[in-house]
Amino acid sequence: MYDAKRNGFLSIMKALQFMETDSVAIIGPQTSIMAHVLSYLANELNVPMCSFTALDPSLSPLQFPFFVQTAPSDLFLMRAIAEMITYYGWSDVIALYNDDDNSRNGVTSLGDELEGRRCKISYKAVLPLDVVIKTPREIVRELVKIQKMESRVIIVNTFPKTGKMVFEEARRLGMMGRGYVWIATTWMTSLLDSADPLSLPKVAESLRGVLTLRIHTPESRKKRDFAARWNKLSNGSVGLNVYGLYAYDTVWIIARAVKNLLDSGANISFSSDSKLNHLKGGSLNLGALSMFDQGRQFLDYIVKTKMSGVTGPVQFLPDRSMVQPAYDIINVVGGGLRQIGYWSNHSGLSVIPPELLFSKPSNRSSSNQHLENVTWPGGGSVTPRGWVFPNNGRRLRIGVPNRASFKDFVSRVNGSSHIDGYSINVFEAAIKLLSYPVPHEFILFGDGLKNPNYNDLVNNVTTGVFDAVVGDIAIVTKRTRIVDFTQPYIESGLVVVAPVTKLNDTPWAFLRPFTPPMWAVTAAFFLIVGSVIWILEHRINDEFRGPPRRQIVTILWFSFSTMFFSHRENTVSTLGRIVLLIWLFVVLIITSSYTASLTSILTVQQLNSPIKGVDTLISSSGRVGFQIGSYAENYMIDELNIARSRLVPLGSPKEYATALQNGTVSAIVDERPYVDLFLSEFCGFAIRGQEFTRSGWGFAFPRDSPLAVDMSTAILGLSETGKLQKIHDKWLSKSNCSNLNGSESDDDPEQLKLRSFWGLFLLCGVACFIALLIYFFKIVRDFCNHHHHKPEEEEATVPSPEVSRSKTLQTFLAYFDEKEAESSRRLKRKRSDDLSLKSS
Repeated sequence: MYDAKRNGFLSIMKALQFMETDSVAIIGPQTSIMAHVLSYLANELNVPMCSFTALDPSLSPLQFPFFVQTAPSDLFLMRAIAEMITYYGWSDVIALYNDDDNSRNGVTSLGDELEGRRCKISYKAVLPLDVVIKTPREIVRELVKIQKMESRVIIVNTFPKTGKMVFEEARRLGMMGRGYVWIATTWMTSLLDSADPLSLPKVAESLRGVLTLRIHTPESRKKRDFAARWNKLSNGSVGLNVYGLYAYDTVWIIARAVKNLLDSGANISFSSDSKLNHLKGGSLNLGALSMFDQGRQFLDYIVKTKMSGVTGPVQFLPDRSMVQPAYDIINVVGGGLRQIGYWSNHSGLSVIPPELLFSKPSNRSSSNQHLENVTWPGGGSVTPRGWVFPNNGRRLRIGVPNRASFKDFVSRVNGSSHIDGYSINVFEAAIKLLSYPVPHEFILFGDGLKNPNYNDLVNNVTTGVFDAVVGDIAIVTKRTRIVDFTQPYIESGLVVVAPVTKLNDTPWAFLRPFTPPMWAVTAAFFLIVGSVIWILEHRINDEFRGPPRRQIVTILWFSFSTMFFSHRENTVSTLGRIVLLIWLFVVLIITSSYTASLTSILTVQQLNSPIKGVDTLISSSGRVGFQIGSYAENYMIDELNIARSRLVPLGSPKEYATALQNGTVSAIVDERPYVDLFLSEFCGFAIRGQEFTRSGWGFAFPRDSPLAVDMSTAILGLSETGKLQKIHDKWLSKSNCSNLNGSESDDDPEQLKLRSFWGLFLLCGVACFIALLIYFFKIVRDFCNHHHHKPEEEEATVPSPEVSRSKTLQTFLAYFDEKEAESSRRLKRKRSDDLSLKSS
């Protein structure tokens, strides 16, 4: 055993000395940089090297097959920290680490894990190795930089000595107070667990609120017995950290592998490495290094180890990682360490020990992730939001469109630097609801002579020109890909506005309640129902009998008189009464609807325009206006396939009105708030059809900006308290026009369409069909009975088949036209004649 005190040169030299003495394995080294160097030597000499502290994620068994990590890789440690960051809702963190392979590669793994969770490391503070640091000057310089940054979540992945200095200087700079979040990797628990138990409360008091992690080792009798022996050996003056447990298990892993190798009948032997022969000479004596002949077999026994150690189950997965990696999550409080939960690669964050969950199916859903309450730096129990505005003396730069029209939304007041308008008032009201100050300044974008391009304005957020954009910014798909928007503060959407005229009264106004298809189907059903009733009543009701001309008149009269419930013919058949009852119900609904619609048409002002909505606009060849700078232009070209040559850019409401009045454009497509404001000032126009897009206006912030989330919450608060509506009424609720300017959501909203009544017509049609079907079967049955009793002399004559079918049809029609009472008397008379003939 040799302690190189983390000196790289001494580690290499001592390892070479061990190799000269025919070593079968090396336990160590302590650091990853030494592990990288010595692994090449181990690979060459076939000597397995087992380390429980060099846990660099980049130490791959593919590159270094004879290097074995006997404790969980830091890859799992960084995954646990990433899930903690996600659990608490933070998006930006700062990583502070030593400039060595282990710390650097650990932070790289953390960045990869955070990236998959839409989080990021916003700043990496690199510190010299603790053996190099003589004064805290470098640490203070980095901490001062961090103080001026936005993120307040700081990950400390250093060596213990450096970590202690970081927290000492952070306390001196006031960075251990409220608002800060400190997460230390396993170095802190190894330091605190190894400290003198009597000094632990004092040390923990200086680190109050810090979160740290410790490799989880389940409680067991072996662990308790080993801890008791350690305390007896050290007289309780030195604590036992988790790496001491893994060191103990590592020795047993090698001991078991040696035993298994010898039990297999192999003899341990060494041979010289031919590759080193040409290096003989000099004082290094490299020729004394021997190759372990059974090294690969011995390595195989190591990685196949399966035992129960003081750290719990000891077993390697096919990728050489330890089975069931898990961590304790520790909160440093005034009295010492308090465990708030666990993390395992199987179930994520939990307050239940991992060994109780390994036997259950994995459940990584967010609802299943839990940790106990935390005491944060400064003594608070409320989870810090994890960010503040940078303390660098710079105000938040907010881009504002310098509009040339529709200045009710955003405008400069009388050429001064003051910005006002509906959107600005909403933003200022929301800012006041935040629990922290937001120093900001408005910067106009555009020359003010024409409306600026809003896509360019939003792009300036991604390039860092602006920290946010405030104004009448539509939330559209293309923009959401590059910035984050707040909750919409006003609903929007593209609509079509066109000139309208009042629809004058005409002599044919009574036809307008129904659409032509509705009129046609209604008239057809009057005739159909009249014909069905005539068929059902013809043989039994004298009112439906007579000469053909009279019967046609009866059908027409009866059909249309049911419209007014004034039919004078009585129905006597059951089927006829059922059909008539259903039809009268249908007529009642239709006449009532007609009366209501006609009343509305004659009393409510009606608007007319050749443009009925976006579909009419697409199919027409007229020119279409749009607002300069609006996304409506690209939408009409890309989504509606309207030719660019048909589009006319317009700059102000006055230009809108002029272009519509003189016919320069047949309609204008713009967002609803602009159109509502336009219609409140200019009369003779109306919205035609429905909104054909749905969106809203919001404020734009950089991607993953926490301010966007807080502003969304503030906007919802404005809405719930009614303040948002008051701001709307102040700026936008005005009108100089009568009700002529309205929204026509359909071609004619008062017209009744066939689709509203098809269910009634279907019901009536089915009733008619069933009644006719029943009647047909009944009349055929009666006819067959009648035809069976015809005179014998008629049966004696056998005509040809064609003559027979024609005569049968004529006979059936004559039977159908015959009154049922006469037919019954004739049938009875024929039956009596047949009986008298048989008796004679």
